[in-house]
Amino acid sequence: MKIDEAAARLEALGNRTRLQIYRALVRAGRSGMPVGRLQDKLKIPASTLSHHIKSLVAVGLISQVRESTTLVCHANYDGMRGLVDFLVSECCADETECKDAKTAA
Repeated sequence: MKIDEAAARLEALGNRTRLQIYRALVRAGRSGMPVGRLQDKLKIPASTLSHHIKSLVAVGLISQVRESTTLVCHANYDGMRGLVDFLVSECCADETECKDAKTAA
Protein backbone atom coordinates (compact mmCIF):
# COMPACT_ATOMS: atom_id res chain seq x y z
CA MET A 1 0.00 0.00 0.00
CA LYS A 2 1.25 3.45 -0.84
CA ILE A 3 1.35 6.17 1.79
CA ASP A 4 -1.26 8.30 -0.04
CA GLU A 5 -3.75 5.42 -0.01
CA ALA A 6 -3.13 4.77 3.68
CA ALA A 7 -3.51 8.47 4.46
CA ALA A 8 -6.83 8.64 2.59
CA ARG A 9 -8.18 5.61 4.47
CA LEU A 10 -7.04 6.96 7.82
CA GLU A 11 -8.56 10.36 7.00
CA ALA A 12 -11.88 8.69 6.18
CA LEU A 13 -11.83 6.79 9.46
CA GLY A 14 -10.88 9.97 11.33
CA ASN A 15 -14.51 11.09 11.18
CA ARG A 16 -16.60 9.83 14.12
CA THR A 17 -19.66 8.91 12.04
CA ARG A 18 -17.63 7.12 9.36
CA LEU A 19 -15.77 5.19 12.03
CA GLN A 20 -19.10 4.14 13.58
CA ILE A 21 -20.36 3.01 10.16
CA TYR A 22 -17.17 1.08 9.46
CA ARG A 23 -17.13 -0.62 12.86
CA ALA A 24 -20.78 -1.64 12.46
CA LEU A 25 -19.98 -3.20 9.08
CA VAL A 26 -16.90 -4.97 10.40
CA ARG A 27 -19.02 -6.40 13.22
CA ALA A 28 -21.70 -7.47 10.72
CA GLY A 29 -19.28 -9.90 9.11
CA ARG A 30 -19.07 -11.02 5.51
CA SER A 31 -22.84 -10.90 5.02
CA GLY A 32 -22.76 -7.12 5.43
CA MET A 33 -25.67 -4.96 6.45
CA PRO A 34 -28.52 -3.36 4.51
CA VAL A 35 -28.36 0.43 4.43
CA GLY A 36 -31.75 0.71 6.14
CA ARG A 37 -30.64 -1.43 9.07
CA LEU A 38 -27.39 0.51 9.31
CA GLN A 39 -29.38 3.75 9.43
CA ASP A 40 -31.66 2.39 12.17
CA LYS A 41 -28.73 1.06 14.18
CA LEU A 42 -26.74 4.31 14.07
CA LYS A 43 -29.72 6.68 14.22
CA ILE A 44 -28.49 9.01 11.48
CA PRO A 45 -30.43 10.61 8.61
CA ALA A 46 -30.38 8.81 5.25
CA SER A 47 -28.68 11.71 3.47
CA THR A 48 -25.92 11.87 6.09
CA LEU A 49 -25.42 8.11 5.93
CA SER A 50 -25.25 8.20 2.15
CA HIS A 51 -22.61 10.95 2.24
CA HIS A 52 -20.41 9.02 4.68
CA ILE A 53 -20.84 5.70 2.88
CA LYS A 54 -19.74 7.37 -0.35
CA SER A 55 -16.53 8.53 1.37
CA LEU A 56 -15.77 5.04 2.68
CA VAL A 57 -16.45 3.46 -0.71
CA ALA A 58 -14.18 6.01 -2.42
CA VAL A 59 -11.17 4.96 -0.32
CA GLY A 60 -11.88 1.24 -0.67
CA LEU A 61 -12.87 0.46 2.91
CA ILE A 62 -16.41 -0.67 2.08
CA SER A 63 -18.41 -1.79 -0.93
CA GLN A 64 -22.09 -1.79 -1.76
CA VAL A 65 -24.07 -4.48 -3.56
CA ARG A 66 -27.66 -4.27 -4.69
CA GLU A 67 -29.59 -7.40 -3.72
CA SER A 68 -32.99 -7.11 -5.37
CA THR A 69 -34.38 -3.87 -3.90
CA THR A 70 -31.95 -3.70 -0.98
CA LEU A 71 -28.58 -1.97 -0.96
CA VAL A 72 -26.17 -3.93 1.25
CA CYS A 73 -22.88 -2.54 2.55
CA HIS A 74 -19.87 -4.75 3.20
CA ALA A 75 -16.60 -4.03 4.97
CA ASN A 76 -13.59 -4.61 2.72
CA TYR A 77 -11.56 -6.89 4.97
CA ASP A 78 -8.64 -7.05 2.54
CA GLY A 79 -8.53 -3.26 2.55
CA MET A 80 -8.60 -3.23 6.34
CA ARG A 81 -5.80 -5.81 6.55
CA GLY A 82 -3.78 -3.85 4.02
CA LEU A 83 -4.07 -0.70 6.13
CA VAL A 84 -3.15 -2.50 9.34
CA ASP A 85 -0.24 -4.26 7.62
CA PHE A 86 0.97 -0.92 6.29
CA LEU A 87 0.86 0.56 9.79
CA VAL A 88 2.83 -2.27 11.39
CA SER A 89 5.11 -3.27 8.51
CA GLU A 90 8.01 -1.20 9.71
CA CYS A 91 7.38 -1.52 13.43
CA CYS A 92 10.67 -1.05 15.27
CA ALA A 93 12.57 -1.02 11.94
CA ASP A 94 15.11 1.47 13.28
CA GLU A 95 15.42 -0.07 16.72
CA THR A 96 18.45 -2.35 17.07
CA GLU A 97 17.04 -4.39 19.95
CA CYS A 98 13.84 -5.11 18.07
CA LYS A 99 15.75 -6.28 14.97
CA ASP A 100 17.86 -8.60 17.14
CA ALA A 101 14.72 -10.02 18.70
CA LYS A 102 13.18 -10.68 15.25
CA THR A 103 16.37 -12.42 14.10
CA ALA A 104 16.44 -14.58 17.25
CA ALA A 105 12.83 -15.63 16.76
